[in-house]
Parts: sequence; C-alpha cells; structure tokens
Amino acid sequence: MTQDQALRILKTGASVFLTGEPGSGKSYTIKSYIDYLIQNNANPSVTASTGIASTHIGGMTIHSWSGLGIRSDLTVYDLEAMLEKEYVVKRISKAKVLIIDEISMLSANTLDMLERVCSYIRHNESKPFGGLQVIFVGDFFQLPPIVKNSDKLSSLEMFENSPLAFNGQAWTKTDPVICYLTEQHRQSDAEFVSILKNIREDKVDTKVHDILQKKILKNKETTGTLQKITKLYSHNIHVDKVNNLELGLISDKIKIFEMTKTGRDFIVDNLVKNCLSPYKLELKKGAKVMCTKNNPEKGFVNGSIGEVVKFSKTTTFPIIKFTSEKGYVREIEIEPMEWSIDDGGKKVATIKQIPLRLAWAMTIHKSQGMSLDEAMMDISSVFEYGQGYVALSRVRTLAGLHLIGYNDMALKVHPEVLGKDIEFKQKSIDAEYEFSKITPTELYKIHENYINSIATKGIPEKEKSSYFGYKKKTNGFAKKPAKKKTKSYDIDNDIDYESFDVIY
Repeated sequence: MTQDQALRILKTGASVFLTGEPGSGKSYTIKSYIDYLIQNNANPSVTASTGIASTHIGGMTIHSWSGLGIRSDLTVYDLEAMLEKEYVVKRISKAKVLIIDEISMLSANTLDMLERVCSYIRHNESKPFGGLQVIFVGDFFQLPPIVKNSDKLSSLEMFENSPLAFNGQAWTKTDPVICYLTEQHRQSDAEFVSILKNIREDKVDTKVHDILQKKILKNKETTGTLQKITKLYSHNIHVDKVNNLELGLISDKIKIFEMTKTGRDFIVDNLVKNCLSPYKLELKKGAKVMCTKNNPEKGFVNGSIGEVVKFSKTTTFPIIKFTSEKGYVREIEIEPMEWSIDDGGKKVATIKQIPLRLAWAMTIHKSQGMSLDEAMMDISSVFEYGQGYVALSRVRTLAGLHLIGYNDMALKVHPEVLGKDIEFKQKSIDAEYEFSKITPTELYKIHENYINSIATKGIPEKEKSSYFGYKKKTNGFAKKPAKKKTKSYDIDNDIDYESFDVIY
C-alpha cells in the first residue's frame, strides 16, 4: 500500500494499524494526517508509548494522556477514581482521534487498560475505545514491550514474557484496518534491501552471514577516514565514552548552549529527559554533530550529519558544514527550535534548544527513525529482538555499513511476529481491494462527512480539492501507471529504550 492510499483510508475515520518496514514512511504519513486534521479544526490526541517518541510527534506518552501512569492492573475502583481527575476526563471525553506511535512497545495489558479507561470515561463501552478513531503506528519487528519488575529474568526473557499489543482484547475489539506501507524511501541498494528482507523474514542463511562478515572491520581499519563515521552502540556507556573523548581531543574553546523551558515542571522535566538534544549542549569548532529535528526549508532533517565550522558573530549560533553524497558542501546556521507537548490543541510544555547532539557515537535506540549515509556499529552486545535489525536498517546502502562486530542474536526477530506479519500483509491487500470498490464521489463524501463530524467547522469549498486531491476517474486505489517517487521522509521515530522505566 502506498502512503497516499493509507492516507485516504485514515480520512474515512476508520481505526487503522499503520505499519511497514523501516524507511517506508510511516511517520511521514501520520504527520500528513495530523496536519490535515489540524487544518480542519479537528485536533487529534497525539501520543506514543515512550517519552522520546512522544516529544518528536509533539504529543505525550499514552500513560500520561490516559491517566494510567505506571499501573499494571486496573480495578473498578481505579476507574471510579479517574472520574475525579477533571483534566483526564475532559481530555478523553473531548477526544475524537487517538494516535499511538511506537505501538510495538506497548504491551497487550496496557492497551487493554487504555481501552477500558476510554470506554468508561466516554460512557460508551459498546464501541472500542468509546467510539474514538484509534490509529496504531509502528512495526512489530522493531522494539518490543518491557516486562516491569523483572529483576530475576534475563534480558531475553523480559521480552518473551511480554504479550505484544495485537494479542490483547482491545486490539481484537478494535479490529483495525491494516495499512502496510510497501514503498521504500531509505534504501535503494538491491543487495542490502535483500539482506534486510531476509532478516525480517527469519531467512538468514550462509550468504547473508558471508556478506556481513566481510563488513566487519579489522582494528587498523577503524582509524583514518572511518574514525569520523558515526558509531552505533547498544549501551549508553560506550556512547558517552566516545563522545566525551572526541570532544576533549579538540583544543578549541568550548561553547555552551543551555535549553530554555516553559510549562508545568513535571511535564517539562520529562520533555527535557527525552529530548535528543541535551539540556546543556557543549560544542567546539570541529565537533561532529547530528541534527535532531527536521527543517527541510533550511536544508536539514533529523539524522543529518555535519561538522561545526564556526559560530555566528551576530547570534553566536553554530554554523554547520554538511557534505552531500555527491560532495556538495553547504554551510547552515542552526538556530534554536522547539519541542512541545500538545494537549487538545494547546501547548502545555515547551523546551527550546539548538537541534544538535554530538555524533561521534549514539545508541542504536536513539538512532531509530534516522537515515544515515554511513555508520560504524557494534551489535555484538544486543540484548533483545529487533535491536540489530533497527541498527542495520539505519544506513541507506551496504557500502555505508561498517561492523565492529555482531552475533546471532543481532539477526533474530520476534518469532511470534513472523506469522502475524504475513497476516498483516494479506489484510492490507484485502483492504486495498475493498476500498478500490468505492467510487471517487463516494469516498469524497465519506471523507467530508467524517471531518465535518469531528471538526468545529468543515472544509472550505475552495480548499476541498487540495485536501482530497482526487482525479476524475480514480479514488486513489485503482491501478495506475507507475510514477516517479516523490521525496518522503521517515522521521521522528526515536525511542529512549535503554532506560527501562515508563515515562509518564
């Protein structure tokens, strides 16, 4: 399914599971839907399963949004007590569309509790989530949920004992339309795409191992030009060590940029904690940096790698040199940008910082959602399903992949997800077929009726064509000649996964 087809389904008001391989444009698609809703005065409730993921979509954690916090069970008394939380009752009662990003990290139990809360507060227990349009976004091949209070379990057991969201009653009750994005906007290297597909389908054979073995660097190869490549590790301790060492080797004077913040303290504190840019950003001329926000207008996106060449004499902001794959060099002054938490269309917390972080090294989990031209990674110490797959799928080409080491666990995917993925793909094909039966006029009317039912006002007549983008003889699902891919970004899907606490 294409991004446009998925967007047309989302606009009907159907509850959806939006999924696809890394680089397929899940974030781009959901961002397009969020923009569409906001433009039409239908503010969606935007949430995510983790703190970092929530900050990059301008929302809050689902635990905070729902008032669940860190509960592991939900009693009738808990539900009654929630009615006393006016802000939670108001938020859930007025909601029309609920978006949950990184659904793979939300357990079936948490999703079931969330569904009960929404149905109870909205006084509509006959419909899933009390009648909300619910959109699950994510890829179950990536990071799984965590089992809390599991000190006696090994790392792998923690994940094996945590039921995935699609096993819950809430998922079955919702029965979301599956929109499985199949276009690839990150990798174009056929051999590399084949390797990632084999890992995803648990078909790692001798050929795959032979290719990856050739990508393992020898000690002498980790110096020179490769020394400047971004390094990915599974643990923070290695990342901090590399970044601090490299910054210390630069003799230039240090420049410090401190974050500014507004809003309620406990919300702001979580926003700060989960921002990819540090509270206190320390830079020097010559420092290797990575952009942590998207600003296509200025010429950079989340994951763009560059080098500090100087600081502006007028603003003191850093000027970063970026070099394209073709060797084109450009210098851009990076100004502070905002991260915020939005609740019902209102900003309840905001932080402002230069959207940069040191980029000699970073964790695999913080790299999720980024596209890198080149990376050196050590995946020999990965500790859960999907972690190695996330790391490998960050780079665009096989030529840009450099391994310090890897183990068999790095190439393993969750066994339960394998069979479910086949089912998801078939259901997505079925959905495409069913929606292709709807005429353009009928689909147009469905979209218009739904947006009018949830918005404070409908779509202006003069703007309808731009919102729906219909052609006279197609509803967007009919077979059409292949066309050149337009630029798309798979953005802002970052997770603070190395801290196993639930952020709320």
